[in-house]
Formats: sequence, C-alpha cells, structure tokens
Amino acid sequence: MSKKITLTSVLIALTVVGATIKVPAIIGSVAFDSFPALLAAALLGGPAGAVVAGMGHLLSALMGGFPLGGLHGLVAIEMALLAFIFSFFYRSGRSWVAAIFFVLGNTFVAPLPFMFLMGEAFYLALLPSLFVGSVLNMAIALVAIPRLISILGPRLSEGKVNL
Repeated sequence: MSKKITLTSVLIALTVVGATIKVPAIIGSVAFDSFPALLAAALLGGPAGAVVAGMGHLLSALMGGFPLGGLHGLVAIEMALLAFIFSFFYRSGRSWVAAIFFVLGNTFVAPLPFMFLMGEAFYLALLPSLFVGSVLNMAIALVAIPRLISILGPRLSEGKVNL
C-alpha cells in the first residue's frame, strides 16, 4: 500500500512538471497536467487517478495564477471524475473508448458550467485549446501506459514495485 501511495505521489509531482508546459489558451491552466492522472488511472485504478487528476488541475491552476478563481475547485472535481471513468474503461480493455471519452468529456462536457456562468462566447473560446490539450495529454498517455504496464504491471499486482 505504501508503494502505491508513493507512486501516486510521484505522479502528482509529475503533474507539476506538466503544469509548467502550457498549451496556448484563453485561460492559463491548459497544460500537460492530465497525462500523469491518466497514467495513475490505468496503472493504479480509478481512485488514484482521481486524486492525481484533481491535484494536478489545482497545481496547474495555481501555476497559472488561478484565472477562474474558486471555480477551479469545480474543474478539479470534474477532472477527478473523468480520470475515474477513464480508469473503468481502460482497465476493462476498452482503451479507445476510454481515450475518446476523456477527450470529449474534457473538451465539451467539463467546461459546460462555464457556459452558464460566463456565457456562450467564453465556452466556445475555450473549446479549441481544451481539445488540443486533451488530445496531446491523451497521446502521451496512450504511448506511455502500455510501456509502463509492461514494466510495472506485474509488480503492481504483486505489490512489489521498486521505486
């Protein structure tokens, strides 16, 4: 269990690194902070993926100056939910369904509350950068996950991960 917590912590730290690499966007929190959450969701399961996703978004928003203020709490919850559901699909062998779900959910569904809070123009302005950020994060995750599973997978299931 402590090795799972350690790996989760390492992936949260990786979100900080990813958060420093921004995707040009209308707001400053679109970054490479999602792929560590997707790695956690695939390797460690939904709860760990959700923790990494929520923390990752908050850290990315912090580094971007919290441009949406307290609304980043809502976004962190949405990201956690997306990672949790991604884990369900990915771990049940439906990796492409998981990937498409995450990209579409992160691009179109997660920002929906902002359409009602800040207007349709703000929502529409977010979509291109969210789509690009989602696709790039997913591409990195889809390349990294199978390689990490081949290295860590058997050890994770046996509880013998050497970090």
